Amino acid sequence: MPAPRKYPDESRERAVREVRTTGRPIAHVAEDLGMHKEALRG
Repeated sequence: MPAPRKYPDESRERAVREVRTTGRPIAHVAEDLGMHKEALRG
């Protein structure tokens, strides 16, 4: 059984949109939003 997701899908989608629109590195956006960078990997 997979582990439950720590971050809501909406938060992850927002972070991915920010990475794509700003061109900032995933690690920087994730840190600003209080997430782990690996949460955005997929």
